[in-house]
Amino acid sequence: MISEGTAVEVLAYLVTAARTQLDEAAEYAPMRLLTAARRLADGLDARASAPLRELVAAIDAMPVVATPSADRDAYVARVDELCVALADCLLALEGDIGEGA
Repeated sequence: MISEGTAVEVLAYLVTAARTQLDEAAEYAPMRLLTAARRLADGLDARASAPLRELVAAIDAMPVVATPSADRDAYVARVDELCVALADCLLALEGDIGEGA
């Protein structure tokens, strides 16, 4: 579904973010992980299922530069919403995944 180039881009981002995070404030870690999720989502095929497209839309709705420093409670609530969107996607795809789709 994603190209090798997209996979390498996401891997490169994750590895270099891990190194960068050693010298950055801890509050940037969630932002970097969500950026990686966004990059992976951007590489998905246009033929993705409706539940996956809904998850991608939820990820895309998260502000790119959001960090927990400005309003931690609101940030945590938004990340929790992404977790719910992910769970909804997984539940919707459960039958398809089990069937090897």
